Amino acid sequence: MTDNAVHSEASRRRTFAVISHPDAGKSTLTEALVLHAKAITEAGAVHGKSGRRATVSDWMEMEKARGISITSTALQFGYRTARGQDCVINLLDTPGHADFSEDTYRVLTAVDSAVMLIDAAKGLEPQTLKLFQVCRHRRIPIITVINKWDRPGRHALELMDEIATRIGLRPTPLTWPVGIAGDFQGVLDRRSGNFIRFTRTAGGATAAPEEHIAAEDAHGAAGVDWDTAVEECELLSADGSDFDREAFLDCTASPVLFTSAALNFGVNQLLDVLTELAPPPGGALDVDGNRRATDAPFSAFVFKVQAGMDSAHRDRIAFARVYSGTFERGDVLTHAVTGKPFVTKYAQSVFGQQRATLDTAWPGDVIGLANAAALRPGDTLYCDVPVQYPPIPSFSPEHFAVARNADPSKHKQFRRGIEQLDQEGVVQVLRSDRRGDQAPVLAAVGPMQFEVAAHRMATEIGAPIMLESLAYQVARIVDPGDVDFVDRQSLTEVMTRTDGVHLALFSNSWRLQGFQRDNPDIQLRSLVAAEG
Repeated sequence: MTDNAVHSEASRRRTFAVISHPDAGKSTLTEALVLHAKAITEAGAVHGKSGRRATVSDWMEMEKARGISITSTALQFGYRTARGQDCVINLLDTPGHADFSEDTYRVLTAVDSAVMLIDAAKGLEPQTLKLFQVCRHRRIPIITVINKWDRPGRHALELMDEIATRIGLRPTPLTWPVGIAGDFQGVLDRRSGNFIRFTRTAGGATAAPEEHIAAEDAHGAAGVDWDTAVEECELLSADGSDFDREAFLDCTASPVLFTSAALNFGVNQLLDVLTELAPPPGGALDVDGNRRATDAPFSAFVFKVQAGMDSAHRDRIAFARVYSGTFERGDVLTHAVTGKPFVTKYAQSVFGQQRATLDTAWPGDVIGLANAAALRPGDTLYCDVPVQYPPIPSFSPEHFAVARNADPSKHKQFRRGIEQLDQEGVVQVLRSDRRGDQAPVLAAVGPMQFEVAAHRMATEIGAPIMLESLAYQVARIVDPGDVDFVDRQSLTEVMTRTDGVHLALFSNSWRLQGFQRDNPDIQLRSLVAAEG
């Protein structure tokens, strides 16, 4: 393929993640985006009426049962903009729950921009703030979406002040609500000055009709609510809150839109903003800080490994973000970690749980590589010219539990399942001579990870497990030469992670501080704090 073809295809692509606090409407927004792009004909709802199907991004049984996202999902679909431009959207839906923040962080290593979703009634919440810090650390431009404007909530100007003061990001609204929270009539498009009026559809299952009304006719359509919206927009302009593309790409400002994802209000505007303003793929920095251009030979970064997506196929899918060059199914790539060849005969495009054979992919695309037992999150694949991208750091676990096989006849399945969960990054797996290979310790950021691990061991692997919580809360890296000494201390245990790193586990931070005070010559290192 020519360099011009690579540039042309890369410029058509937008690869972004949707991030939020739990229950801000992330999966509903994802579904609405796919609906408005006409990739599906009817939207599901996580909390919908009996008989309505679940969202395409929440495919795990636990997700359907609980109505929360537990694992990240890739969705690729086409979209024609209002200006007639044909784009390819690579949307990565992320878990909102803090217990799965490690999975969300992996996704944020593979995107060019992010949509930060905020509940109109709750404003900025703890998990939203943490995810914003990750985006700031990785210099990912953010589009802010104020969701649930169809329900009672806070004043729009108050929310803008909160964004500016709490995270230091200047909000620059592109649309402004006509009607207070709970009485959502439409939006004032600040770029055109026109009124976009929305009409409800039954249950929000289909795209909401839009009526574009000229500014001079808007008062007759919306009355005093339109006048209020105009006055507030004038205040925003006087305060310097008009959109600035350079500030957006520099991660110092964020365009803001108002939506009701459940009613499909304002979703078209978000799609158009993403395609018009969000950055296309621009290559990526390797471990040495050098940028690999999009027209360089093929390279991709594995950010996720997932098994159990299809009960009919016991394979494992590695999700890889293409950073440079052109991918052709059947290409023989090089696995940067091992230097061994990797054959891509079973390459697939992914749309939630659905999969289809993929023949070609370009920078920005996410490809699914089946039968990828050798691949781990953080691995690099390349063709011709070697490259290695920075690995994905592990979060510091705060919860620990011994896993035991509940069925002795399932010994092989137990070992295989624990290994699989470790390779996918569902949990970290620790071992020690003291406990033996039959009692590995699962380490997690949050306790819900243990629930996922136990559920998958029972349903997918067929090897149910019993979990026994351990009274440890803090982990630190310890040098090999100090392992024996540290392991002999009270309320402390040293275990080895699968990658060979030795972790000293302490009952709490006070015990850690006491140990460090009494043993200043022992070097203990923190695990990487991925929040930045």
